[in-house]
Amino acid sequence: MKIILIRHGMTEGNYKRRYIGVTDEDLRDTKCLGGEYPDCKRIVSSPMKRCVQTARFIYPDKPIEICEKLRECDFGDFENKSYEDLKDNADYQKWLDSSGTMPFPNGEAHEDFVNRCVEGFFEMTDGETADTAFVIHGGSIMAIMQRLFGGGFYDYQVKNGGGYVFEYNPDTKQADNMVKIER
Repeated sequence: MKIILIRHGMTEGNYKRRYIGVTDEDLRDTKCLGGEYPDCKRIVSSPMKRCVQTARFIYPDKPIEICEKLRECDFGDFENKSYEDLKDNADYQKWLDSSGTMPFPNGEAHEDFVNRCVEGFFEMTDGETADTAFVIHGGSIMAIMQRLFGGGFYDYQVKNGGGYVFEYNPDTKQADNMVKIER
């Protein structure tokens, strides 16, 4: 089956370069969603408004299935704050020094987040054969891509509206023929 992973469009928090995880923001604009996206039979979305709104914009005539496990990371004390807001915060500096692997203070641990997203992806593809688009978050995309293709978590960063397309076998949980969607 063909899998399309698409990062949601721009929100106010994205424009202000804030850590937006559990904050349920609307799309600010859809300019980054211009152009063609691959066709598919199924749409799966994070429950967050920014993802559902993006899915409706790109695939207006298709029903959307919601997967709670594909929501963005809970950034805890860093939620809705920018680098400028946090640069003098000792906990933030420790988190940066860990290359983003330490748990967020009062938030979600990186490993828990990755495992949750990957589990959600596997659940939504189990027994499926239909080409499927996942309209989700940057972190969720990075978690899935790292698990399927290896490498580092941050190797798979994409801009809003960007993502990846690849062939996937749900029986073997193997993926290949990856192409990046640039925006």
